Amino acid sequence: MTNRIARLHGQKDLRVETTQEPSPAAGEVVVAIGAGGICGSDIHYYADGGIGTIRVREPIIIGHEAAGTVVALGEAVEGVSVGDVVAVNPSHPCGTCKFCAQGDHQHCMNMRFKGSAMFLPHEQGFFRDRVAIGAGQCYKIAEGVPMAEAALAEPLAVCCRAVTRAVQVAGSLEGKRVLVTGAGPIGALCVALAKHYGAAEIVVTDLQDATLAVAKQVGATRTINVATNGAELAEYEAEKGQFDLCFECSAAGPAIRSAIACTRPLGTIVQVGVMGDTPVPFNMLVSKEINLCGTHRFDAEFGQAVELINGRSMTLGPIVTHSLPVDEAPAAVELAMDRGKAVKVQLTFG
Repeated sequence: MTNRIARLHGQKDLRVETTQEPSPAAGEVVVAIGAGGICGSDIHYYADGGIGTIRVREPIIIGHEAAGTVVALGEAVEGVSVGDVVAVNPSHPCGTCKFCAQGDHQHCMNMRFKGSAMFLPHEQGFFRDRVAIGAGQCYKIAEGVPMAEAALAEPLAVCCRAVTRAVQVAGSLEGKRVLVTGAGPIGALCVALAKHYGAAEIVVTDLQDATLAVAKQVGATRTINVATNGAELAEYEAEKGQFDLCFECSAAGPAIRSAIACTRPLGTIVQVGVMGDTPVPFNMLVSKEINLCGTHRFDAEFGQAVELINGRSMTLGPIVTHSLPVDEAPAAVELAMDRGKAVKVQLTFG
C-alpha cells in the first residue's frame, strides 16, 4: 500500500508524493492520520524556506498537528489498541539533558520535534497517510470527538502552556479582565481557554473581521478590528490600563505597544507570538511594573489539552475554518496564508 506524503523540497515547492507504508518497530504504533493542522511554522517553511536561521536543507515532510486512528501495533506496546483514535504529540525530549533532568522538557537541548528543520537530518512530520511513532506519543481521544478537534491538541497545548505561565505569575484567571491581541488559531484557542477558566471579560483585537468573528464564537465578550476601529481600544488605556492579563498572540509591534498600554499596573502580559527583533516601549513597561513573561511549546500541557478536548467543555469547532484533502496540500497552505479568509486550515487523509 502506498503512503501519500506532503513533502517540502524548498521555498514554495511542496509536492504530494508516495512512499511505502511504514511498519511499527518495538514500542511503536502505526497511526492512520485523519486530520493535520497547518501551523505558522509550516507556512514559514513553505513561504520563506525556513524560520530565521533555521533553513530547510533537505526535503522534509511538514506538519506537527495531527490526530488519527491506530492501525497496527509493534511488539511490547501497552495502553494503546488498534482502532483507538489518538492525538499525536510531536514533541520528543531526550530525557537526559540538564533541562530534562529538572523537568523542563520543553527546553530540551536535544529536542526531536516532528516536522522541524532545526537538526540535520530533519525530523519528518505528520502530513502523510500513515506514520510509525512511539506509543507513548499517542493520547487517546474520547468517542464522539470530531477528528478536526482532536487535531487541535498540539496548538491547544501551546495555549495551555501560556495559561500555565500566566497562573505562575498572576494566579487564577477566574474573574480576570483579559486582552488577547491577535485572533489567529493561537489567539482563538487562548480565548477559549480564558473563557473555560472563568475570565470575566475577554476582549480580542485583530486586523481581520473574519478571524474576530471566530474569536466571538469561542468566547470573546468583545472584538475590536484595530484596522478600522482602533479608537475603540483607547478606553482600555484609561487610568493606566484596564486589563489584568494579556495574551499577546500577534507578534506585531503595534499590538505589543497596545498590550502594554492597556494592561494595568502590576498586570501580566504573556508573550505567545514569536517575532524577530521588535521595538518595545520599555519605559511604560517599567513604570507600570508589568510582568512580561515568555512561553515556549509545552510539556505536561499536551495531556491537559487532550483532557480538555475530551471533556467537550469548550467551543473549538469554529476554529477549523477549512479542511482540504492532502492531495491539495499546496493550495491548503496558500489558503492558510490568507488571514482574511482562514483561521485554522487542516489537511484530511484517508
